[in-house]
Amino acid sequence: MIASLSGTVLALTQQQVIVDVSGVGYQVFITPDTSMQVSVGDAVQLHTALIVREDSMTLYGFANPEELALFHLLHSVTGVGPKSALAVLAELSADQIRVAVVSEDDAAFKRVSGIGPKTAKLITVTLAGKLTGQPAVSGDAAPSANAHRGVDRSNLTLALQGLGWPERSAAEAVRAAAAELGDSAGSDALLKAALARLGGGKSISGGEQ
Repeated sequence: MIASLSGTVLALTQQQVIVDVSGVGYQVFITPDTSMQVSVGDAVQLHTALIVREDSMTLYGFANPEELALFHLLHSVTGVGPKSALAVLAELSADQIRVAVVSEDDAAFKRVSGIGPKTAKLITVTLAGKLTGQPAVSGDAAPSANAHRGVDRSNLTLALQGLGWPERSAAEAVRAAAAELGDSAGSDALLKAALARLGGGKSISGGEQ
């Protein structure tokens, strides 16, 4: 696993950088914001993720650990490949991603090239509760644990409806998944369990890239 690279910039575009590390040039895909922070000849350190597939090994680089952590979280969402995860980070800042997830604003992710409406909804559902530094929820009192779980299950039902299942089937699958996994289960685990009960046969737009 290549977790970071430190070296000299040999070549640079908005989408990628070649980093010379002790005579070896590493091609690393980056966001336009990261590319604006360096120039050819600069010393650079990138926090990296190595994505290994049958026909390729690809490096994705980030200026700070927070962006790398967000990349991994986005890539964990069903239908979001590494290129799409990088595209989200190229379009939205870390704060914008947090606000979109907390406010369940899937429209923010729909604006990203390669992210369809179904995948955008899955991002908000899957990342709920996983992001640090979330904006505080307004109101006189924080919602109770039971109320929070109820909201999560409602969002899961909506996400499944967005994937093409009828409301009744989606709600029943979510209830069954919650009964099986318990109230402490996270939204991503509940979603996977519900999808398994429904057969998982629906296609998701904005698939692996």
